[in-house]
Parts: sequence; structure tokens; C-alpha cells
Amino acid sequence: MKKEYDVIVVGARVAGSSLACALSEAGYEVLLADRGSFPSDTLSTHNMYGNSLAMLKEMGVYDRLRDTGTPVFRRARLDFDGAVLDGRFPGDEAESECLCVKRVYFDGILFDRAKAQPGVATLEGFRVIGLLRDGGRVVGVTGRHRDGTAASYGAKLVVGADGRLSSVRSLAGSRRLRAVPTDFASYVAYVDGFAQEGEIHVEFYKAKDKWAIAFPTSDGQFVIGFMYPLDDEVWMRRFVADPEAGIRKLAEEGFGHTTLPERLRKARIGGPIRGLHGYDNDWHDGMGPGWALVGDALTFKDPTIGQGMHDALFGARTLAAILAEHGRDWDGNWEEMGQAYRQIMEKKLLSRFQMGCQLTRNVPTPPETTAVYRMIGADAQATSTFFGMYNYKREPEDLEPEIRRLLGGRTAG
Repeated sequence: MKKEYDVIVVGARVAGSSLACALSEAGYEVLLADRGSFPSDTLSTHNMYGNSLAMLKEMGVYDRLRDTGTPVFRRARLDFDGAVLDGRFPGDEAESECLCVKRVYFDGILFDRAKAQPGVATLEGFRVIGLLRDGGRVVGVTGRHRDGTAASYGAKLVVGADGRLSSVRSLAGSRRLRAVPTDFASYVAYVDGFAQEGEIHVEFYKAKDKWAIAFPTSDGQFVIGFMYPLDDEVWMRRFVADPEAGIRKLAEEGFGHTTLPERLRKARIGGPIRGLHGYDNDWHDGMGPGWALVGDALTFKDPTIGQGMHDALFGARTLAAILAEHGRDWDGNWEEMGQAYRQIMEKKLLSRFQMGCQLTRNVPTPPETTAVYRMIGADAQATSTFFGMYNYKREPEDLEPEIRRLLGGRTAG
């Protein structure tokens, strides 16, 4: 294996593997390293909307994702404290598609794609423990292979694609620009035999200070998630002692006004239940001399809105395009490239980051807000606009004129 590369990408899941593919297309030599091995699973709700699938089609992996047998869905049903919104994501058939492929399949497919690209070398079971520096510039990584052997690799750029708790980000000294702590604990599980009425769809529920979600996923299963306040000691003890019992009891007590508990009683939880006791919605500096961040290492937000996969794919292609604009003349241009990267990412992602920050706070929904949700749910056009914020067919500001129209008494069919 070579010791010098144009780029070392640390972390080979969605952000890292898609970045390696994009860098290969631009003609760079890449080392794609991960401390784990593939295929492997990770905690995730892993839903993707049509705009993400469009990027995956361009990458040439969409057909392989569909070959997993994971169903496409286009409908969503939201129940916000009794206000129901039910409809399809807007756009044509392709734009309205959603796909929730299990990460054990999805990450493996992307890693295989990256591994097959010219100029991409892969290294599994390698844990990065330090960054090499030349003055103030990062010039490589040090780490250990799975057998304990130490090794170093050099590069013009080291990219942290190593997740929410990124080691590269910490070692590089990236500043945290925004941080909003969540008020919730989250638990995620896969279930068999979870029935739905009508067209297959995603379900969101908010009931006072509890949340629940259900996405159709691979292997005929649904991925379900439940959230409760971090400071609720009773529910915390229940979930820590027995996560499955906690999920089932929370469904019964928190969402008894819906059909969710009844359907969950008939379903079987298969596989491990994963929990996360709090996290920050955060955003960091994305680039400095010899280093950059992508995916959750750059910015992480409440997973309920399902934008993490999109952000990783978009960030990877954005970073690769900025690097390609400068060929290999990166020294002396780090500040310019970093500013361009930050501006593009904020313009695209910041509004959804702010949505996630709002959802992550445990505050009661005012009655007037619930009333607005009811009006939106009763109007097909407004419902479509609301769902369009999730697949980027609409922007959050597009909802304001819809609300004004509804308050003015005009309706749409």
C-alpha cells in the first residue's frame, strides 16, 4: 500500500464513501480508511427523500439499493398532538420517492462502489489516533491497524467523515459554530409484522413531550423510533432496564389515542435496540489548512426530520467540486475554499438545521400552532407544501403564504 495520497478520507460510511467516489471522478488519489469493516450496521433512521435518491442515481448505486428489496414510498402521515397531515411528497414520481435502506446494506453498497473506483485505496480496521503536521498544516494521519501495528500515511488533505463524535474534527481543532442541545433520549428498533392501512408510508407522532416515528425499511421490516424527555427519570429507568418493554409501554401510555400501540402489540421487535441519551445539534468549521469535515462530523441535527443522509451526500459532492476547482493548488487557498464550502453548505442546509433545533426542544405546542397544523392538514395544497420542505421541493418560507391563504378563508382542492 502506498504511503502518500492526494486525500485521506477518515470514515467510510455515507459521507466518506460518496466523497471518495467524487474525488476519484476528479482524478485524485484517495485513501479511504475506517476503523470498522463492511458490511456493518450503525444507529440511524436512514430515510432518504427523492433529492437524495437523485444523487445516488448519478453515482450509479440506486439500482443496487433497490435490489435489496427495500420498498419505495411516497406518502407521509403526521399526527401532531391530534392534528393530522396525510399526503404525498410533492414532485413527479422520481422526486416524490422515499427509500429507507438499512445501513448494513446501504453503507456496504457505497463502500463497494468507492473501492471499485480508480485511484481509491481502502483500509478497513484502521483507527486514526493523530494528525501529522508540517507547521500549521495537516499533512497526514497516524493510527493503528486492527492487529495493533502502528502506521502513518501522508496526504495534501485529510477529511474527517468519521461521524458525530469525529476524531479528526477534535484533532484538527475545528471550532463549533452552533450548538443546541437536545432535550430528548431516543431509542430505535426494527420490527416485523407492523401493519399499515392503505399505501405504505412513513408515520410521525408528537404527543405532548413524546415522539414516535415509523419508516418502512428493508427485509419487510419497519424502523421505529421513540423519544422521551432526558430529564424524565421514570422513563429513563424503564428504558435502561428493558428497552423493549420501555418502547411498548411508551407506545401504550403516550400514543393510546392512535392506532400505533395496537399495531405494535401485533409486531415483533427483531434485532438489537439502540439508544442515544441526548446529543447536540451542532455545526462546525468545515475546513482549515490540510483538513476538512463532511457529513455528521461537520453538522449533526435531530434525526427526526431525516436529513442526515442527504446532508452527507450533498456535502461530499460540494467539497469535491470546490477542491476540483483548484486542481491541486490548495496551499494558500485554504481560507478561500473554506469560505466557499461554508457558504454553500449554509445556504443549502441551515434552514433544515434550524428546523431540527426547533424539534429537539421539549416545549409545549401552543394551541394556536396545533390549530394551524389542523388547517394545513385539511388542505391538499398546504399539506403538499409542508411535506415539500422535507424533500427540498419547497422551502420553509413557502409555508407562510399558505398559512395566510388559509387564515384568509380561501381553500385549495
